[in-house]
Amino acid sequence: MRVIQKFFVASLFMWTIPIAILYAFNHNMLPGASNLSPYSMTLVSGFLAVISVNVVIAFYIYLAMREPADKHEPDPKFLAEAKASINQSTGDAQQSSQPLKKQQ
Repeated sequence: MRVIQKFFVASLFMWTIPIAILYAFNHNMLPGASNLSPYSMTLVSGFLAVISVNVVIAFYIYLAMREPADKHEPDPKFLAEAKASINQSTGDAQQSSQPLKKQQ
């Protein structure tokens, strides 16, 4: 699976799973949820929703870490432009510091 597909699937799960948990608790779809007070039901459903988002994020990180590092190579044009930009900005900084030295 491609990286962008993994990202979209993880994003989809980060939205749907917590909403499904909250919906299930509020509509007494889970066994034992009807025995809880409204305050406890809100706390438990919110806690489980937050935990579910963290589980999805951890799974996404796990999948990203399993991605082979040699599979992705940076764009050579982008690298050349980035190096030129860095060299230009350091050259400008050196030129701007020279008048300061002359004034002192």
